Amino acid sequence: MDTSKADSAVVDVDAARIGALLASCGLRWVEDISPSGGRHMYVPLAARMPGPEAAELIDAIARTAPSLDASPHHNPTTGCIRPPGAVHKRGGHQELVTPLSAAYEILRHRNPAAAVDAMRRALAPELARNREEAARRAKLATAPPPALCHSARPDATAPPAPGWRSPLRAIAETGLYDTARYPTASEARMGVLTHLAACGWTLPQVQGELGGQFAGLASLYQSPAQLTRLLEREWDKAIEYTATSAGKRSTRKSDTSPTEPTGGAEKVSAASVHQLVNDLENILYSVLDARFQKLGREGVGLRFLARGVLAYMRTMETNVLDVGCRTFALALGQHHGTVARLLRRLAELSDGMVTKIADARHRNADVYLVELPEKHAQLARELTWRKGKIHAVRPVFRSLGPAAALAYEAVERSRLSPTTADVARAARISRTTAEKALAEMAAYRMIHRDDAGLWHITAATSLAQLARRLGADEDVAAQLTLHRSQRAKWHAWLDRHSPDEQIAENDLYDPEAAEHWLPPDDAAIPTALWHAAA
Repeated sequence: MDTSKADSAVVDVDAARIGALLASCGLRWVEDISPSGGRHMYVPLAARMPGPEAAELIDAIARTAPSLDASPHHNPTTGCIRPPGAVHKRGGHQELVTPLSAAYEILRHRNPAAAVDAMRRALAPELARNREEAARRAKLATAPPPALCHSARPDATAPPAPGWRSPLRAIAETGLYDTARYPTASEARMGVLTHLAACGWTLPQVQGELGGQFAGLASLYQSPAQLTRLLEREWDKAIEYTATSAGKRSTRKSDTSPTEPTGGAEKVSAASVHQLVNDLENILYSVLDARFQKLGREGVGLRFLARGVLAYMRTMETNVLDVGCRTFALALGQHHGTVARLLRRLAELSDGMVTKIADARHRNADVYLVELPEKHAQLARELTWRKGKIHAVRPVFRSLGPAAALAYEAVERSRLSPTTADVARAARISRTTAEKALAEMAAYRMIHRDDAGLWHITAATSLAQLARRLGADEDVAAQLTLHRSQRAKWHAWLDRHSPDEQIAENDLYDPEAAEHWLPPDDAAIPTALWHAAA
């Protein structure tokens, strides 16, 4: 762990986190510390490990620790580090933290291969993420360059590159910031807090991550006492600034917040909306899912779009939705053009459940009315409501895929713990696909199977944390940044072409106004000027 990659406080947090990981896998290590605050952790192995395998494990651990420097494991010739007792370039020596007798015993009785395998299982999300990104880079390296055509828009906004993350998010993780942009730590942490507030974080969520992924934000405070004293006050300022700046841009709280309905039906009560959503869920699971299943890939998109519509209904407590395509696209992890096409198809194939009642205009999106189809009303009321909440595509399933999302939903919302066959039947996917998805989720400890072969949700596993480990949160952030840029360009175009801002002909020339130029009196012109003119 190197202080050139993160603040020394982040190094300490990362060392504690990696130590907890190693201990949970039954591994023992020897640790030293440098005068600069960096740390080395040595994990001696009983069996020889090839260099590429060691580098793969270190890269996976680096996903959980921003300060970890993985470069020594990628350079077998010059990838050297200072052992305990070595002279440091800044003065002083590497100091052994582990007691000498304990270090000697650990180096003599090395860690078995079973403990290394346990660490591989614990790092399964990070290993999968690194392999996926390596395959993506290899594909991009071998792909031919895109051909230029006259129809290409040179001003089109390109999505951020894979693996992109917000610079402010990096400050929150590492504690390092650009002093040219943020002269002091106070300004840097206010930038981070404002960024988190704009992204929808709450104060308890931020406080819960100060010892985890936001250790860099905590290091921007001079002491724990200052952190306790100032965090809540600065968070209130960040919330106030975010609300004020968003109000100047539009009538919404932020670029991705749910919109208020613009009309089309009378306001209904929240209780009736929740009851309507429960009835519509029964129709979705019993009728529409079976219909959409026959449409292949398009049907999968329609199934999740219908879930997204019901989720927004429950959140906004209304059956009149004017949610934009980009907002749905962020909830589904798809392109907004695909969502626009799927919305039209959903209105066609939903038996009147989703009906378009108004076209998009200016900054307002298309308006849809969601109601219970008369032909399915009796069936909806005969079926029992399901437990839990309905979701579109949660971020973690951007990495795991739609089959895993459907299988997880089948386990999560089942009235009784299902078997693999029950999951395949409820999710309307093949048995082979269900087995593969369940095995992958079980490897990530999202679900577990008991001795009777029944599947259960593992409550201790946080889907949000798993999404961060798999890199899905970076995908969401990149899509959110792209949408904000596109919205800003569209709003700027609307402002330029707004009728209120257009200059009419009478603004330039009024025929009733006397705008002709009157010459001055001859007496007012000096005599010298007449002689000069002559």
